[in-house]
Amino acid sequence: MPAPPGAAAACPHTGSLPGRPPRRTPQLLDPVTPRAGTGWSITARGAATLMTRLSAHALTHPVTLSADLSLKASYSNHYRKGLIRLLEVLAFRSGNTTHRPVIEALGLISRHAHDGNTRYYPLGEHVPVHSGMTGDWAELVYRADRRGRRRVVRLAYEVVAFQALRDRLRCKEIWVEGADRWRNPDQDLPADFEERRAEHYQALRKPLDPRRFIDELQAEHHAELAALDDALPRCPWLNIADRPGGAGAIRLSPLEAAPEPRNLRRLKREVRHRWGTVPLIDMLKEAALRTGCLQAVTTVAGRADLDPDVLAERLLLCVYAYGTNTGLRAVAAGDHRHSEDDLRYVRRRFLSAEAARAMAVELANATFAARQQAIWGHGSTAVASDSTHVGAFDQNIFTQWHSRYGGRGVLIYWHVERKSMAIHSQLLDCSASEVAAMVEGAMHHGTTMAVEGNYVDSHGQSEIGFGITRLLGFDLLPRIKRINKVRLYRPAAGQPDAFARLGPALTRPIRWGLIADQYDMMVRYATAIRVGTAATEQVLRRFTRAASHPTYQAMLEVGRAQKTIFACRYLRDRDLQREIGEGLNVLESHNRGQQIILYGKGGELATNRRDERKLTVACLRVLQAALVYVNTLMLQDVLADPAWEEALTAEDRRGLTPLFWSHVAPYGEVRLDMASRLALRTAPQHEQVPVEVHM
Repeated sequence: MPAPPGAAAACPHTGSLPGRPPRRTPQLLDPVTPRAGTGWSITARGAATLMTRLSAHALTHPVTLSADLSLKASYSNHYRKGLIRLLEVLAFRSGNTTHRPVIEALGLISRHAHDGNTRYYPLGEHVPVHSGMTGDWAELVYRADRRGRRRVVRLAYEVVAFQALRDRLRCKEIWVEGADRWRNPDQDLPADFEERRAEHYQALRKPLDPRRFIDELQAEHHAELAALDDALPRCPWLNIADRPGGAGAIRLSPLEAAPEPRNLRRLKREVRHRWGTVPLIDMLKEAALRTGCLQAVTTVAGRADLDPDVLAERLLLCVYAYGTNTGLRAVAAGDHRHSEDDLRYVRRRFLSAEAARAMAVELANATFAARQQAIWGHGSTAVASDSTHVGAFDQNIFTQWHSRYGGRGVLIYWHVERKSMAIHSQLLDCSASEVAAMVEGAMHHGTTMAVEGNYVDSHGQSEIGFGITRLLGFDLLPRIKRINKVRLYRPAAGQPDAFARLGPALTRPIRWGLIADQYDMMVRYATAIRVGTAATEQVLRRFTRAASHPTYQAMLEVGRAQKTIFACRYLRDRDLQREIGEGLNVLESHNRGQQIILYGKGGELATNRRDERKLTVACLRVLQAALVYVNTLMLQDVLADPAWEEALTAEDRRGLTPLFWSHVAPYGEVRLDMASRLALRTAPQHEQVPVEVHM
């Protein structure tokens, strides 16, 4: 039987960059399905994804004058076969005539794909010229033959065409017929928008009249610039002045260190004294018994034919096996009555990433309901979000090298509220947009928390991010690394003397007319994200710097106005700076907790199956949520004693967190005893554990 299209073969060219380990041949996660008598078939949905993956692998190396060797060794002997086969089954379309040359270039490649070892395209053949043929590539694409005639080199032309295709697929200027993720971007928009226009605008709390939206944004923009201009003389931590050498006009002094909490270590020792060292599996069991979160599994999976008590035990063991990354085989060897085959059946039949996420949502909601306001304060409406890098075996095409973390693997993107409860988690590729992940988690976390603000680091914000969050109705609150380089946009033209103290940091006015022209389309895209007609990343992929879409330009202008508003508040308000820093510090602590829990296999994801990786991330979130839930109850029990009632200072309460693990044993033999309970005063929400069975 012939090899499937795009199947990885041994590559003689490692493609390793300096300082990186040799890259082994990736194996494709989703092989195409064999069709009797006709070789192999492939869907447009899977083929388009495969096309972008192979293109990304084949085209990531910088172009040099010695790139001929790379083309011959890496592209022609390895990637070309798969790309050509995929090109035969995909139909590319574009609604913009600007990108027509790229589609015509693909047609040329298809016509001459099997011409043998001919180096040049035939004389007289029309070769479409596109933007990918400029720069360093031009020296490789155009060569003189033996007679001195200027010819187009086939292999080099194919590479630049696929590179141009990849860039335009990413921003959806070109799409694939019959695909899902790479479909026509117009299909991402809600089909009922025209009929329910007023309803969709109201859900986003946006006026139907674009002039009113612009007036409100412009007034806020002007007011914040005026407030900063007025407050600047009273802000000793802030200086705005012209500086030579491109150093940036803004100089912001760091915050002073906050007072250290004095009693939190003693409080944690008291928790350990009362309850001893608690195995992590017992923390999970106690949380499941008290919240009834296992009911969410059968809600997702449907009918169950196992004894409810047996099913509950096996589900707990499976969640523990995946969440710690130790695996079902290791957990099956523990002290309980269930075999490895039993656990594998329950995993296959009941436990999915969707079911585990539903469990995590139930635990988060139960934690919010159990918190005592006297200890934890009012419920927060802000979350912090960031990614953490997890190592992954590199034997598949979804593992990527991350330049910032300096290693191969994948990303887990977390949304964590101020008291350490994770309300959302996502598995991302290293090249995925963190802005899209931030928006996705804030909008579709599924818990009872109302998110009104999102703290992020510099890589989680962008001008597009500011624009889309303004339309979606929550605040983007970043800690901008290069705050000295931030430019403040003027609210209107013809006012050169306005905000004189801010002059060195000011730049051109916002183009309000462009916003007015594209206001309705921006609301359409925001509605698509809100109602989920398309994934956030699919929608925002349209808005990249490679895109020429007019709505992208308008979204940038909204983002620039909103970023100016935020920067003005941030620069003059020390409390806001401290709030953002504290929120992101909570997330850093959460990431350290992940390293404690996800300890199996050295913390690396060994599986090549994407669904298994997603399940691991979802179960990790369940374990962390269970830890936070039980710790919350333990701390409330301790602080209910008269001896501790007045012990905590204001600094202690500021730093109080239920995410700590000094009393938890995540390692060792897995012993599951459902009759053994933790002595906690808080009454459980559910008196019974059994998973409801639908017969």
